[in-house]
Amino acid sequence: MIKNEWYKRELQDSEEAVFHRPIEDEYSFYEAVKSGDMDYVQNNCDSGMFLNPDGVGLLSHNALTNIKYHFVVATAMITRYCIEGGMETEQAYRLSDFYILKMDSLSTLEDIAALHDTMSKDFTGKMLLLRKSSIISKSVLMCTDYIYNHLNERITIADLASLTKLSPSYISRLFKQNLGISISDYIREKKIEKAQNLLRYSDISYIDISNYLAFSSQSHFIQIFEKLVGMTPKKYQDTYYHATW
Repeated sequence: MIKNEWYKRELQDSEEAVFHRPIEDEYSFYEAVKSGDMDYVQNNCDSGMFLNPDGVGLLSHNALTNIKYHFVVATAMITRYCIEGGMETEQAYRLSDFYILKMDSLSTLEDIAALHDTMSKDFTGKMLLLRKSSIISKSVLMCTDYIYNHLNERITIADLASLTKLSPSYISRLFKQNLGISISDYIREKKIEKAQNLLRYSDISYIDISNYLAFSSQSHFIQIFEKLVGMTPKKYQDTYYHATW
């Protein structure tokens, strides 16, 4: 009977002195994601906490299945924390479903850990932007939305000035005041973030990605990518792309 199995398990656990991490550690991580604290989340990811077995419950005797279960639990918790923090419910659940489906096709602990870190930072970044949006002017929000939805096009300051019905010089100054970065640098960063996702999760060549993201030339794309990421697009894809993703 299930009850008997549970009693046996309880006895076994007490004999083997199985302990779990303090719940405050988990809450601190989820709260960091919820509040958009990218430094905390990045440090947690860099420390390899997701794969650290100390204090982690055993959900399966198969190591791969065990880590997959933990991934689902972490994603579900992060999703609910972010909804509580103001993320639109449907957006949060769609993002959660996306990452869980991605994880389901992976076959190594390292790949799942890497996807967990990507998922955590993706939620954190969206929460950071959400937090900033409360103090960002409507005109700048119009610009960031436009940029996000037109990354595969050539975006100019004139386009954004026309969109917001402000002068190019004023919208440039307002953008820098609100976000601490110039419009052109922001556009480049978002295009390179998109390129990283395409290189990591698809088999599209960096040449096609360069064209898709409307860079003026392949050499310009390579130059900007290497400056922001620290390696060439080809090296990045060779390093991080997995055919099973």
